[in-house]
Amino acid sequence: MTTKELIRQTLDGSPDDVSIDAFIERLYLLRKIEEGLRQAAAGDVMDHDEFEQKTLRWSTDIQK
Repeated sequence: MTTKELIRQTLDGSPDDVSIDAFIERLYLLRKIEEGLRQAAAGDVMDHDEFEQKTLRWSTDIQK
């Protein structure tokens, strides 16, 4: 699906009184989901243990 088609489909599925901010947030969410799916398909993912190690380092860095 092209970007233009995604925008049209999202707009067509939105309520008539959707705010611009809500519409943009929806588009952003869909973009991030598509990006994550592409990364997963390319194998650009981390396993659970690696995730735990990174979040532990992040929380330790924040506390410093």
